[in-house]
Amino acid sequence: MTCRLTVAFFLSDTEPTNSSFMPLLDAPLEILYDDGPCLVVNKQAGLLTQAPAGIDSLEVRVKAFYRQREGKPDDAKTYLGLPHRLDRPVSGAIVFARHVRAARRLSSQFENRTVGKNYWALVAGTVEPDEGAWRDHLHKRHGMAQAEVVTAEHPAAKHAVLHYRTLWQGVDEAGDPATLLEIELETGRTHQIRVQAASRGHAVRGDSQYGSTQPFGDLQLDLRDRPIALHARQLSFNHPMTGAAVQIVAPLPPTWAELQIPIIE
Repeated sequence: MTCRLTVAFFLSDTEPTNSSFMPLLDAPLEILYDDGPCLVVNKQAGLLTQAPAGIDSLEVRVKAFYRQREGKPDDAKTYLGLPHRLDRPVSGAIVFARHVRAARRLSSQFENRTVGKNYWALVAGTVEPDEGAWRDHLHKRHGMAQAEVVTAEHPAAKHAVLHYRTLWQGVDEAGDPATLLEIELETGRTHQIRVQAASRGHAVRGDSQYGSTQPFGDLQLDLRDRPIALHARQLSFNHPMTGAAVQIVAPLPPTWAELQIPIIE
């Protein structure tokens, strides 16, 4: 069923810990959809989707949520399928699968590009024309969480396509030109929106990794914990067990309200 619910749960001391992960007494999940083996969560920016053992992640928190709801001990093995991921500084809708069959069916939809993925992005400058498509070839740099635009002849090049339309255009609170885009991904490459936008001189606000010089969010946060102005706004797929069409809209984080853009108010 479709719902919007914020739940808090306890990450116990039995969770693996190291210097970068302390157990949380209150780790809320904003649940947007919960039906059978499908769970859609509004991911907070700055949180890894998945991480090595001992590091906090959304996967850790969702597993803890399921264990508590199902009355299982803290050390119980809990299967959780991740058909897709969101970058650490990105917020928005992400779907999880509670059992293998559901995970396989959802993964198949992502692989066959039948999943709808719609993002909102605030980027630098004036994007022209008001709507269109960006087509590039991207390469994920070896051993790095970094992508770059390359020629089609590059041996590791992957075709990347997105479609965009302008939701708002004007100047931001600092007086700099800015554009709010609605983006639909046709492909799903590493950092695709971020690198395609930046390569055209329209870096996503706050994304210093790809050249943004404009702040976004709490500047007191560690650089790796800071958000960028990229939000997975809508996610649509077919329920893996019933086949029913599911469309989820993820509310924007409070940080976006600080942008003073009329469409967000």
